[in-house]
Amino acid sequence: MTTAAVVGYGSIGRRHARLLRQLGCEVAVVSRRAVEHATSFRTISEALRRFHPEYVVVANETSAHAPAIGELLAGGFSGRLLVEKPLGALRAAADAFRVAAVGYNLRFHPVLAALAEALAGERLITMQIYCGQYLPDWRPESDYRRSYSADPARGGGVLRDLSHELDYLLWLGAAWRRVAALGVRSGALEIAADDAWALLVETERCAAATVQVNYFDRPGRRQVIVNTARHTYFADLGRAVLARDGEETRFAVDRDEMYLAQHRAVLAGEGSRLCSFAQGEQVMRLIAAAERAAAEGGWVGR
Repeated sequence: MTTAAVVGYGSIGRRHARLLRQLGCEVAVVSRRAVEHATSFRTISEALRRFHPEYVVVANETSAHAPAIGELLAGGFSGRLLVEKPLGALRAAADAFRVAAVGYNLRFHPVLAALAEALAGERLITMQIYCGQYLPDWRPESDYRRSYSADPARGGGVLRDLSHELDYLLWLGAAWRRVAALGVRSGALEIAADDAWALLVETERCAAATVQVNYFDRPGRRQVIVNTARHTYFADLGRAVLARDGEETRFAVDRDEMYLAQHRAVLAGEGSRLCSFAQGEQVMRLIAAAERAAAEGGWVGR
């Protein structure tokens, strides 16, 4: 039985713990708060010393990722590691672990997987990515204005929260070359963090890609349009539909299954679809470049 430790026990940490138990792992939780879990520790070092996990999932706030990885390294952990998105740590740490991946689980969404397969032999011309989700609905049991999403000092803001879109832009379109951007802090949600962004990106495979993300859409939307030299593809992740030139294919989607597939890939050491630390770092570099582009009002290159 694989021993697995989940660092952080918010909503995503609880999901990881539940699903790892479903996969047959013996699961411990690391949380500074008192939590209702059979095996729990207050610190990572205590968990390493007493539980000896073979797999660690870092699912605390983004700003706490780097300290958590530093504590794992200091404690001699060298097993399998999954860090929730976005990656708040340095790529250099990846070499210390048997497997090191970033939790961009949408790579395991059946619609995106089918789109990636369809685009493999295509010449990409344009790509439009749109994602809007109403922040107050994310965690209805708590005040969203007090969440890390609302606080830029804790790694919040829509550009980081919805960085899935930047990850699959680079997954589908290859490395980014330059970016222009406009970021918005509207104040409409009474938060200090950014709540809407629009990016124009040139990648190695796509001459013109646009990405729009926001905290406002009701109901939420997550869609991709890709024009290639031969076809137009439309992917609607919420409706689980992929259309080629208007001809639709529908998919069965289970949110838990995307996370389970990601965990299975980490446990098996199968990295073809996992987001590596190097790729996760490129997402963070794109975010930093977009913020600089917005501040300076021009293009920023790699």
